[in-house]
Amino acid sequence: MNPYHALEGLTVFERGWLSSNNILLHGSPHEHATLIDTGYVTHAEQTVALVRHALRPGEMLAHIVNTHLHSDHCGGNAALQRAWPAASLTIPPGHADAVARWDEDTLTYRATGQRCERFRHDRVLRAGQSFMVGARSWSADAAPGHDPHSLILFDARDGVLISADTLWANGFGVVFPELDGDNAFDDVAAVLDEIERMAPSLVIPGHGAPFSDVTDALARARSRLAAFRADPAKHARHGIKVLVKYHLLEVQREPLVALRAWFAHTPLALRVWQRLGRPERSAQAWLDRLVDELVAGGALALRDGVVHDA
Repeated sequence: MNPYHALEGLTVFERGWLSSNNILLHGSPHEHATLIDTGYVTHAEQTVALVRHALRPGEMLAHIVNTHLHSDHCGGNAALQRAWPAASLTIPPGHADAVARWDEDTLTYRATGQRCERFRHDRVLRAGQSFMVGARSWSADAAPGHDPHSLILFDARDGVLISADTLWANGFGVVFPELDGDNAFDDVAAVLDEIERMAPSLVIPGHGAPFSDVTDALARARSRLAAFRADPAKHARHGIKVLVKYHLLEVQREPLVALRAWFAHTPLALRVWQRLGRPERSAQAWLDRLVDELVAGGALALRDGVVHDA
């Protein structure tokens, strides 16, 4: 059986790396649709346009569900709420209070130097709960590691897993608690084990195309995890490189002087620099070295003092 047949009734918007993928769950006739995750704030209007185009005749967007509240997964929430005012928004419970009072420190947007437009939530989805869209039942499972409050969603009947950033075809998302010195690699391993027990036939990741070679993806993720466990400082440097690359994905190009200023005002980057023993003579000098490494790897380009996304 072709596992991609399980995508029938779903529309997957595979986005660039600045935005997470979005998954539109179509209901039965006369039932409205549910959207899983909404991308980054600068892509919000594109997200609205994609959803409008994908909705079936007479279908409305009735529900939005966030797997977790990193800026690339919930940045389109507010724009979608304006476009479909009746649509309800469901989030994991861990940061529900922070959303209600819009605490950008707790929500990590200030710490990571990222942006997210304020949104309101209507309810929470807890691990062990499920929701129906059409004939499909989606069960929520706790998936800490990349984010301590993340959920993954599994349709056991069709074997479809919405894995957020816990499993990609070639790894998984940065383990953010580790960047602040919290032990979370064991959580990553436990979630990978749980996914193996689920035995999904098809995974829709938070980034990248849906894939069916789940066994190979798990092996690659475990290999990557083992390397990070053996050298946590390597993971920390990788995490900050991801923040820098993500920032360049958003702005596209920036003078190195301005990038240094952004870095100096990004609390998570400074905390990691301090935890690593203050490599280089200053945080800005460390950034310069990271930029050189990203340029050498082809992720960025540096021309005439201006850093470009590559």
